Amino acid sequence: MPSSRSMIAQTCPPWWKLSCSLAVLLAVASVSGCDQASSQTQAAPVAQVQVTAVQPREINTWDAFTGRIAAIDSVEVRPRVSGYITRIAYTEGREVKRGDLLFVIDPRPYQATLQSAQARLERARASVVLTEAQSNRAQRLLQSNAVSRDDAETRQAAFLQSKADVHEAEAQVARARLDLEFTEVRAPVAGRVSRAELTLGNLAVADQSLLTSVVSQDPVYVYFDPDEQAWARYQDQFARQGNLAVRLGLAGGQDFPYQGVVDFFDNQVNSGTGTLRARAVVRNPQRRLTPGLYARVQLSGNAGRQALLVDDKAVLTDQNRKYVYVLGEGSTAERREVIPGRMHEGLRVIETGLVAGDQVIVGGLQRIYYPGAPVQASPALQASTAPQTESR
Repeated sequence: MPSSRSMIAQTCPPWWKLSCSLAVLLAVASVSGCDQASSQTQAAPVAQVQVTAVQPREINTWDAFTGRIAAIDSVEVRPRVSGYITRIAYTEGREVKRGDLLFVIDPRPYQATLQSAQARLERARASVVLTEAQSNRAQRLLQSNAVSRDDAETRQAAFLQSKADVHEAEAQVARARLDLEFTEVRAPVAGRVSRAELTLGNLAVADQSLLTSVVSQDPVYVYFDPDEQAWARYQDQFARQGNLAVRLGLAGGQDFPYQGVVDFFDNQVNSGTGTLRARAVVRNPQRRLTPGLYARVQLSGNAGRQALLVDDKAVLTDQNRKYVYVLGEGSTAERREVIPGRMHEGLRVIETGLVAGDQVIVGGLQRIYYPGAPVQASPALQASTAPQTESR
């Protein structure tokens, strides 16, 4: 006699048998998936993270600009007399003092001119002696009517003219002596001297030929162009103090080792660029600030402001939003949306999103897979102990 199960199987249609089999398979898969998810949830480890408490700090604000280094004194050395160069008395590229000898122009023609002028001066002085005696004699004879008044006045005029000739001869001697002195071309300012543009034997033309150039080295000028907003922030302070503090770094460097002050702002804004030319004076004792180099300039205000700073690695990105993880209730990773500001000595200024005392997670962020994940926090080392300054 057939069993009841076989009788049911024989009487059931084929589509019903297929539905029953699929239902059984789905039930088994569901039970298996729940068991697997439950086991994964139970096995999720607690993330080991490092946290640091953010506290407000007073920082100075800095505006960053690109500048150009220039020498305070820059002179193109040209001869004041013409002649052939007979000596180059300096080493190219070295520093010279004011008055140091650079070039010598053949002095012999000018020595001869000086001697000729001195001879004319002696002759003019001798003429003065003679005309003075003749004039005095004529004045005595005029009293006894031995000479006419016209003769006496003529001799007096000759005496006065000879005195004028002496003054002219003295001026010619002084000019000849000055030209002879100009045959020695000396450094007009202290600084570093360039190469010789004319070498031995070449003709130097007065006031035309370029011999070399000299640029001063310490201190130096740095020219940069603040925008209108920066000028508006610092205008009152500059008017009150007469200068503003700046710090300077060279292109490619990371720090700002040179200090100086702004001593000049131009008298009008460039309408094409919306900037105002400014000039800073910076000391250059080691001669590393070569005129012509580009420089990174930071202009400082005198007032500090309170800011919250965190390690820049703690700031994460979710598309166009920035966020950090802070230690929340129950030792969980709480996500906070933030608006980051500028860098400050390796730290990131947080404008909004955090409050003083928040425990920001700065280490072990790769172990946090979702907001609210359980974490085990330990204190992190301080990220920076540098002076509190902010660059814009």
